[in-house]
Amino acid sequence: MEDKNFRGHAAMLGACITFGLLAPVSKSLFGTGLVSAYALTMMRMGGGAVVFWIASLFTRREHVPPRDLLLFFFASLLGIVLNQGTYVLGVSKTSPIDASVVTTTTPIFVMIIAALYLREPITGKKILGVVVGAAGALLLILSGAHLVSGRTGSGSVSGDLLCLFAQLSFATYFVVFKKLISRYSPVTLMKWMFLYATACCLPFGYSDLKAVGWAELGWANYAQIAYVVLGATFLAYLLMPIGQKNLRPTVASSYNYVQPLVATLVAVSLGMDTFGWLKGVAVLLVFAGVYIVTISKSRAQLEAEAGRGSASR
Repeated sequence: MEDKNFRGHAAMLGACITFGLLAPVSKSLFGTGLVSAYALTMMRMGGGAVVFWIASLFTRREHVPPRDLLLFFFASLLGIVLNQGTYVLGVSKTSPIDASVVTTTTPIFVMIIAALYLREPITGKKILGVVVGAAGALLLILSGAHLVSGRTGSGSVSGDLLCLFAQLSFATYFVVFKKLISRYSPVTLMKWMFLYATACCLPFGYSDLKAVGWAELGWANYAQIAYVVLGATFLAYLLMPIGQKNLRPTVASSYNYVQPLVATLVAVSLGMDTFGWLKGVAVLLVFAGVYIVTISKSRAQLEAEAGRGSASR
């Protein structure tokens, strides 16, 4: 059990670190004026499909019945098409800072959806963990927002709402398809989901992808595109199902607080911000929130305790 928990925590941490760099890298590409949000979304989905299908040639082949293939389609709509599409579009309209702040809403959505769909109890400890983690993430971001926003552009209501919808979509996928995710390896799961996602988005993004000024892009821009496809897509979506399989939804989603942490640390390393005691407190709050949610009890644990209590009476 401890090994499974370790794998789950390590996988979610790795996935969220790579996701954390997505907003600033994407914003930099949009700044060239040569890559649109729709074009970058097509690169992620098409590139992800190609890489996962190639990876499947080197892994054990799993039989997927028609019913699960249909479920993969709906999982793809929530977990990739609506999530990635609206998030990248939102980032193109708002600042990386705003987009990072909005990602902290995912654990809240997950907690509510898990309570409604999985009947997971909303305990005081879970609420405390969510509040503490969110407070740390917001403190960390907003403490340096005046410096970063001045260089990356201001946010917008429409962009923030698109990023918010992306988190709601991903939270729904996170909870509703947990059993499906647990039945298959990450490669099998993602090769089908990205294939469906590419087919769904091709009619909307093909013209923008075709219009990309490939010859005008520099080597740094190609490196950014490679990171988006191989890092923030292939690696992140390879790790994420491992975390989902081994951790409760509320615990796994609490790692979303790592994303704004990474974004801010990158800004500091690039000289865009400074790291003082206030940010140190924020970092402690972020990880304290993750820890509190992690040690909160699941429905099974609470039911087992209630059963032991009634038996002793």
